[in-house]
Amino acid sequence: MSNLKPNEIVEELDKYIIGQHNAKRSVAIALRNRWRRQQVPEDLRDEIVPKNIILIGPTGVGKTEIARRLSNLTDSPFNKVEASKFTEVGYVGRDVESMVRDLLELTVNMLRTREHEAVKEKGRRIAEERMLDLLLPKSELKSTLQPEDESQPQFELVSNNTGTSSSTREKLRKMLREGKMDNRYVDLDVSDRTMPVVEIFSNVGMEEMGINFKDMIGNLLPKSTKRRKVKVPEAMEILSAEEAQNLVDMDRVVKEAIGKVEQSGIIFLDEIDKIVGKNGTQGPDVSREGVQRDLLPIVEGSTVMTKHGPVKTDNILFIAAGAFHTVKPSDMIPELQGRFPIRVELDSLGREEFVRILTEPKNALLLQYMALLRTEDVDVVFKNEAVDEIARIAEEVNNMTENIGARRLYTLMECLLEDILFEAPDMEEKRVVIDKIFVEDKLKDIKDDEDLRRYIL
Repeated sequence: MSNLKPNEIVEELDKYIIGQHNAKRSVAIALRNRWRRQQVPEDLRDEIVPKNIILIGPTGVGKTEIARRLSNLTDSPFNKVEASKFTEVGYVGRDVESMVRDLLELTVNMLRTREHEAVKEKGRRIAEERMLDLLLPKSELKSTLQPEDESQPQFELVSNNTGTSSSTREKLRKMLREGKMDNRYVDLDVSDRTMPVVEIFSNVGMEEMGINFKDMIGNLLPKSTKRRKVKVPEAMEILSAEEAQNLVDMDRVVKEAIGKVEQSGIIFLDEIDKIVGKNGTQGPDVSREGVQRDLLPIVEGSTVMTKHGPVKTDNILFIAAGAFHTVKPSDMIPELQGRFPIRVELDSLGREEFVRILTEPKNALLLQYMALLRTEDVDVVFKNEAVDEIARIAEEVNNMTENIGARRLYTLMECLLEDILFEAPDMEEKRVVIDKIFVEDKLKDIKDDEDLRRYIL
């Protein structure tokens, strides 16, 4: 983060997201403020809280993509949740604290995987020694190396065995590394991962109970193992994974994960407008105002209990998003409004933006389809006029039916290339040129027929 200035963050986002400059500026400032907060004196640091953001705009304009790319850019823990899944505590459904628990669980798994990769080579060296023990058991070694004359003094036996044992072991090690033992089978004790299925019928907010109950049962039951006869390469993989897992310091991983979540976690609250009650309804709505009231302490800053320990949410950045077609951000309860001081309205996408989305980003849609078909040795070329026509049709269909933004392009591209994608393995002509006439022929009937347009495009 210390190397990323706000304009550099925007430049990185521009590689994947077209337009929406105001939204990119807002998230870049919020991200840079995190680094600034770490530089201020410690007595003032705790007083500075993240400025949470509401992204306002229709579906398919890049709200989720901005947040996801932001987390990838800074290696921040990221969790996307649908606000409409939550209900007020006391009712059937998920409670809002579960999003913090999920964020921590994702971060722990991510850091565990990294630690596992870091010690993988060391684990493989230890596994190699275990494999040599399996290939050359001590009892077998003793019987093969013991002299026929048992009256020979014991000290001579020890000295002879040591030298021969070391020589034999090194020969086996060389054969193992060269792959000459790959067809040999060994008997390996593998831990049996099957556990009794325990279903927990619990109230809202008790997801952790099910997890902890399974952990408790798992610790009480004896560790069961089963003997398998496997080939040497597979056995090496199993042993390497076991040894690498043993080398990972889980206490340090959990501690680092909690710190990472508390200081740089990002929670993306999608569809927040679905928990905003419409004015004029009679009484509180438990699936809307109730969720807002439960969400408020999490956003304000509180301590959430997880199976790994308490997590403070004071410095987690919350990015909310919603279309706000029928309601306004001002319809949220006043306390929650105050916790989202930055409001950014995203622009609707039109023909020009669709052309750029199809061609400019590093993960552009046309590049994806060209790469997919290249695996079948089919070279697809899109002419500029074809790209313009696809963008025009996308804009037209969005205007005539529901506006789903850039997601309309995915539907159009599948309809356009369906025959080529199906016939690609058997095509004799390996070069296909997509021009305006090709696009019109494929999409004209569907676009002009209202029923087809409604149900297919």
